[in-house]
Amino acid sequence: MALKLTALLIATGTLLSLRADDFQGSTHLMPYDEDTLQYSKAREDNAISRLQARIDSGAVKFAWDEKFGYLPDLLRELKVATNSQSLVFSKTSLQRERISPKNPRALYFNDDIYLGFIPGSPILEVSVADPKLGGVFYTFEQKPTERPKFTRTDQCLECHASAKTMGVPGHLLRSFETDSAGSVDLATGTSLLTHRTPLEERWGGWYVTGAHGDQLHRGNLIGKEAFKRQATEPNHKGNLDSLSEFFETKHYPAASSDIVALMTLEHQAHMHNFITRLNYAGTLAMAQYGHVNYLKSIVEAFVRYTLYVEEAPLKAPLKGNTRFAEDFAAQGPKDSQGRSLRDFDLKTRLFKHPCSFLIHSEAFDALPQPVKERVYARLWEVLSGKEKSADYERLTPDNRKAIREILAETKPGLPEYWTKPGA
Repeated sequence: MALKLTALLIATGTLLSLRADDFQGSTHLMPYDEDTLQYSKAREDNAISRLQARIDSGAVKFAWDEKFGYLPDLLRELKVATNSQSLVFSKTSLQRERISPKNPRALYFNDDIYLGFIPGSPILEVSVADPKLGGVFYTFEQKPTERPKFTRTDQCLECHASAKTMGVPGHLLRSFETDSAGSVDLATGTSLLTHRTPLEERWGGWYVTGAHGDQLHRGNLIGKEAFKRQATEPNHKGNLDSLSEFFETKHYPAASSDIVALMTLEHQAHMHNFITRLNYAGTLAMAQYGHVNYLKSIVEAFVRYTLYVEEAPLKAPLKGNTRFAEDFAAQGPKDSQGRSLRDFDLKTRLFKHPCSFLIHSEAFDALPQPVKERVYARLWEVLSGKEKSADYERLTPDNRKAIREILAETKPGLPEYWTKPGA
């Protein structure tokens, strides 16, 4: 066990250089079910397990909807907005046989929870970014009963604990070309979706609504002929406000797959995986060595992702076709000038103040304290202007100052040097 931990920690340490995306060794599978972490045996403590306790006690009751089952009440109870709806028609989940361009899978999300709905399915798929465990996966039966139940399932880890999820139980968004039935054509290439993915590689197998100008993407393209037509008639399925030409939108709580919601989801899913990876690495390091000195590379890569350093730039403004952007930004927290890390830019980049809103999450707060101290110290070096390397040149002095001020007013638990006068 000691040798295995040493190898894993060196792979995330200072001996190996950063890659352009994450860090060298980031795809190595972590020993999440071994003695220190014990993923499968550990008792989860998250928004879903807490809701189940309230259901079991009778404190929460769900009404059965003849059209959507428990979905409306579940979204409401978990504070997940229907305008976060993102629609995927590629056959890429455990219920792939139920998914098609005529019957896409709807994903809904907030800062901690992901919920999947397929019309006609006997279950809802639910996952949560557990503060200690990372991605934890559940099913929720769509059948009228007095006390419905979330059932934890580790079957999802066949895909959701792999190199594609940074080697930890996590979340995975991909872009493929599909045939007319939604089956994936792997020969055409696969793109993992994060904020680093160029727009032209995004959303194969997804529906997309909203305006994106002359920027191309792979959304709304079903079958080879649609992709061939894209080459001669760019955006022939782009800049859409309606998806009614593809399927019956009345079968879903919303009629959209908002481009801003999609881009937020892509940043967030990978950020959750990164937080989990950092948590696992820190926990193992503390158990093995009593310190986190070997985690310099992963901390550096984490800070770069947190600050959107490699974000794919926008070449034209974006505009969603729902209230997702307004509602998301309104959640704050805001500083005394009314600024928030949730404020969108949508002209040249996704967010106006490029620092991940998930720094305010329960999962981030659950990082081992020595790890958080190193993250805060590195963030301070960058945001205070001490870090002058070309790696961070996309962060202007105004960017750095605004992010620093927002965090100083809105993030509890910052080291004293962040908030003392003159900082």
